[in-house]
Amino acid sequence: MHGHSYRIEVVLNGSTDPHTGFVVDFFDVEEAFEPLLKRLDHNCLNDVPGLENPTAENIAIWIWEKAKQRLPQLFSVRVYETPDCWAEYDGLDPIV
Repeated sequence: MHGHSYRIEVVLNGSTDPHTGFVVDFFDVEEAFEPLLKRLDHNCLNDVPGLENPTAENIAIWIWEKAKQRLPQLFSVRVYETPDCWAEYDGLDPIV
């Protein structure tokens, strides 16, 4: 068994709130992602339901599907294995 230190990048899309100046407050983004990241961090990803084959592509899809329910402004999720090796998902087809 071996481990990875993935980096996750998300893109949000929507209108800017005229009062806050945000599309989404960063607190709300953290709140949406915290439970998901806790399920992944320092765990065997093969044991996470839906991630039995934890490729970067599948991790991006898994995160997008779970986070989209909590954060409708979510546009895409990118999972980096290394600075130059990543997979991205936007609800349509994976982009590698």
